[in-house]
Amino acid sequence: MVTKGEQTRDFILKKAYSLFVKKGFKQVTMKDVCEITGMSRGGLYSHFSSTKEIFETILKNMTQKDQLDFQGEIKKGFSAVTIMDNALNLLEKEMCDSDASLSEAMYEYSETVGSDMMTELNEISVKNWSVLIRYGIKTGEFNEVDVSEIVSILLYSYQGIRMWSRIIPVSNKTIRAVVMNIKRQLYKNKGKGDE
Repeated sequence: MVTKGEQTRDFILKKAYSLFVKKGFKQVTMKDVCEITGMSRGGLYSHFSSTKEIFETILKNMTQKDQLDFQGEIKKGFSAVTIMDNALNLLEKEMCDSDASLSEAMYEYSETVGSDMMTELNEISVKNWSVLIRYGIKTGEFNEVDVSEIVSILLYSYQGIRMWSRIIPVSNKTIRAVVMNIKRQLYKNKGKGDE
């Protein structure tokens, strides 16, 4: 059962997410978070000590959610293609929605605070995606590929598009082509997931 405190923290994180998307990391203040949540300074500070802590919590929650989804779906016996299709559909949707990207804030965070946390989160993502791809190879659904190469293409294409789409228009057709290229490299049945 979710406690009232956990609900409040989730509410703060959701509202702060939109601030970080809109303003980046450097420009968001605790006063901004108070205003968007309607909370007093004391109320906010009883949950988070700084915008840095809020932002780091958002990033950790995003990474943990992804990890739990892959691991849980593998344990439940879902096919690798089903898991990958769902994940790539989500990534494609996020890449098409440049207005909801945290990429700029992540860049500013790394520039301001340092890149240790981003390195850690990237390592978690690499491990998570690698597990899924190895699972697909083991089940015979995926081609024998260089796992680290595919993971790098996947992660850096995703982040690159998220960042660039904040600066220049990236067409849905281009984004779709990136996703389909990854599928063609992975899937033994090339026609699977092509729609």
